[in-house]
Amino acid sequence: MEIIDPHFKKNPRPYIVQSLMALAALFVILFFVESLTQAVIVAALGASTFVVFSMPHSITAQPRRLVGGHIVGIIAGTGCQFIFYQTGLIAGDAPLVLTVFTYAASVAVAMFLMAATNTEHPPAAATALGMLIYDGALLAIPAIIIFAVALALTRRALGRYLVDLF
Repeated sequence: MEIIDPHFKKNPRPYIVQSLMALAALFVILFFVESLTQAVIVAALGASTFVVFSMPHSITAQPRRLVGGHIVGIIAGTGCQFIFYQTGLIAGDAPLVLTVFTYAASVAVAMFLMAATNTEHPPAAATALGMLIYDGALLAIPAIIIFAVALALTRRALGRYLVDLF
């Protein structure tokens, strides 16, 4: 079993260049977005950056799935927040098992909706979870959408220079 990918050994340049491109894109986008979001949402967006720059030609890196997946994640997480907490179905001091159930439900709903709408983007499941967990989630919605659109535009602009790193 090899630790270093044989493709990397043959041609390390795209790995280095695309990682630096991801650094630059994420830095610029997060510079404007990070202050509006919470860690779990930023982690989801970081994972999207990984998909776009390491697997740019995969189906999950397509703009429809990248942007659509995060929009579905927003809808699923916000919907679960409303259904479980805002309606009073689950109180803030609910038993841990109910809290954990709501977290799992947000991801399951996002998964279902992404599959049903053909917007599968795995990192966006974390967006759903972040929207549910983060108290100021409504403030994060524009930031998430702007980030996803900016990342999709970056992928489209750089697409011909990017290769799949696998």
